[in-house]
Amino acid sequence: MKVLLIGGAGYVGSVLTEELLERGYSVKIFDRFFFGGSGIERLKDRVEIVRGDMRELGPGVLDDIGGVINLGGLSNDPTAEYNPKANLEMNTQATRHTAELCRKAGVSRYILASSCSIYDVGVTEEERDVILDETAKVAPRAAYSASKYEAEKILLAMRGKDFCPVILRKGTVYGFSPRMRYDLVVNTFVRDALDRGYITPYYGGEMWRPLVDIRDVAKAYIVCLEAEESKVGGEIFNLVYRNFRISELALRVRDAFLKINKTVDVRPDYRYKGVRSYRVSGEKIKARLGFVPAISVEDSVVDMVEKVAAYGFRNFDDPIYYNINWLQTLEKADEIIKITGRIF
Repeated sequence: MKVLLIGGAGYVGSVLTEELLERGYSVKIFDRFFFGGSGIERLKDRVEIVRGDMRELGPGVLDDIGGVINLGGLSNDPTAEYNPKANLEMNTQATRHTAELCRKAGVSRYILASSCSIYDVGVTEEERDVILDETAKVAPRAAYSASKYEAEKILLAMRGKDFCPVILRKGTVYGFSPRMRYDLVVNTFVRDALDRGYITPYYGGEMWRPLVDIRDVAKAYIVCLEAEESKVGGEIFNLVYRNFRISELALRVRDAFLKINKTVDVRPDYRYKGVRSYRVSGEKIKARLGFVPAISVEDSVVDMVEKVAAYGFRNFDDPIYYNINWLQTLEKADEIIKITGRIF
């Protein structure tokens, strides 16, 4: 089967592409390459690459495709809030557009990368601080989570005998990728430990967050791709290794560094900041599909430290590692180039 990965050159897509290839799949990547192609550089001779905007994806891209995994769009709160219009267009409207094309082309399996941030209740509503499953009533308010929730509803309404949408609500992802990000909580802690020698959990680390390693994420997508339609069609699955308070997460990252003989301090900041807090259940994907995320925070941190050194990703000030910083950099460059024209 050939699988189309929308946004396949990104943080998760770079890891998922390799996992698919190792399992014998053919892969077509559709991506604007906002963050360059370093994530799939080692794989570019083994995949088909189509450069383009998911809002304008044409039907020809779906030729000989057996399944679609949509990883595209703006991928966190800062980028969504930076340009809410683009966030809506990419995360919601482009999901409808690409799904409709799939249905017309006879591509049944369509998996959407969604987010457990849909469950966010914040730290000020303690009475709602319970473990939530896929049946919980949600009312996301942030631009990013709201756009994902609207995309989910669109897909689920399209379900039919010729179209099998699957929603994967991921917890906050951690772990190394050849298209590295340091704007995810565990990855941020690793960056700070390497760069400064200490970790700072904000708001004292009181908030909860569901976490999952990037390699478990890649495997979960493939499980959803291969499962019988009766088990996944029109279903939402939470994907989480465990729920952690951020304070505990900081201690686990510190302990992981001790395993590789590096001492790291934890210096909490107790001042209030706007923070997300939520806990989710991952029992459904375990019961329905037999999938259990297995990679611990500690093991992932050790792996991350080794690979950050091996790949030379130590220029922690480079905006390429931070989604919002990089988009702002590109926008400023675009404004200058409109005035100056090409440099050479």
